[in-house]
Amino acid sequence: MVVANTLARSLRLGVSSLLLHKLRSLLTTLGVLFGTSSVIAMLAIGEGASYEAQRQIKLLGSQNVILRSVKPPEDPNQGNQRSRVLTYGLTDMDHSRIVRTFPGVSRAVPIREINKDVRYLDRGTNARIRATRPDYVDVTGRLIWEGRFLTPEDERSLNNVCVLGTEVARKLFPLEPALGKRVKLGGDYFTVVGTMAPRVPLSGDSPGAGRDVTGEIFIPFETARKWYGLLQVKMRAGSFDMEEVELHEIIVEVDRPENVPMVAQAAREMLGRNHNKLDYEVVVPLELLARARETKRIFNIVLGSIAGISLLVGGIGIMNVMLATVTERTREIGIRRALGAKRRHIVTQFLVETVVLSVGGGLLGVALGLAIPLVVEQFASLKTIVTPSAPLLAFGISAVIGIVFGLYPAWRAAGMDPVEALRHE
Repeated sequence: MVVANTLARSLRLGVSSLLLHKLRSLLTTLGVLFGTSSVIAMLAIGEGASYEAQRQIKLLGSQNVILRSVKPPEDPNQGNQRSRVLTYGLTDMDHSRIVRTFPGVSRAVPIREINKDVRYLDRGTNARIRATRPDYVDVTGRLIWEGRFLTPEDERSLNNVCVLGTEVARKLFPLEPALGKRVKLGGDYFTVVGTMAPRVPLSGDSPGAGRDVTGEIFIPFETARKWYGLLQVKMRAGSFDMEEVELHEIIVEVDRPENVPMVAQAAREMLGRNHNKLDYEVVVPLELLARARETKRIFNIVLGSIAGISLLVGGIGIMNVMLATVTERTREIGIRRALGAKRRHIVTQFLVETVVLSVGGGLLGVALGLAIPLVVEQFASLKTIVTPSAPLLAFGISAVIGIVFGLYPAWRAAGMDPVEALRHE
């Protein structure tokens, strides 16, 4: 009870002392206020930026494992043959094994690449024709720019429809809409039902040597099987090659990022057991996740440093003001000591004043810090995320700053000699 009364009396005395110099107390509080609000605002902006980066990386397929067919090295003993059929790469059985036996796999989308000329009227382009399933856009995160993507009905009905990549649409239809037009793929006509948004290519996604690919065209998987079969004929100088590849690519969607290495290893072991030659590759874009983690770590270091400097400046401001206050109130301290006040009473009085300044600034800073992210989202169109820990952390630091930077002025006031303090003018 006695301790509570003493603290209450010290609190009243400290607050009354601060109110004697309202402007100085307000300016001192502003340092902590802006420091605290900057901590919350910067953490919110950093979290929002990290979230957006993670989302964009996920759209690029960081949670996927990509299996690709790779043409094996040519046999020197077959170099003089004018024509031959080369069978290699991923198979439908590989796709079936992944879907049926791999744990942690959500979906596996097969892809075939067709080597055909693409034309519309007198305009043509060398595009990558990809036969795939409707799940492709969900697994890869690709966005539709106009129209729609392939549907299960297109698969069942073997419809001659296609979806153009942005580059192909601009090349074939520079001055008119592409939807509803019929483009010629090889010797067959396909109706354009949609166009894709531009994409950011993954590493290793570039075309092979000698191919100047200017975009992509997507057609239904079963329609490609119907019209083009499995054989692909490639002409070379003086000869032609026929390649038989069931699947050129399988995109495996993993349920959780932590399962990606496990699924990738299982894919390597499965392909190694069932393929007599190294006619495949397993691409795991984990470097994107690693880059995102490194970026977030750098963000945290930079924002933490800036926030720490801001609060440090606020704490130094409190200490500076309290030291000046101690000098101004030297005679008051001497009178209190002469009337029986002990050193702990003097320490408590000045420590209360610094805590009131820092806690008051911290509370106002929390309110301002919660408002700044809303303003940023409204006017700057930036994603911000205020985590529950950010206001607690900022307020806790502001309170600690008040105690730490208020101890020295308080001890200095308590250490004055009463007689010398009374003589002070």
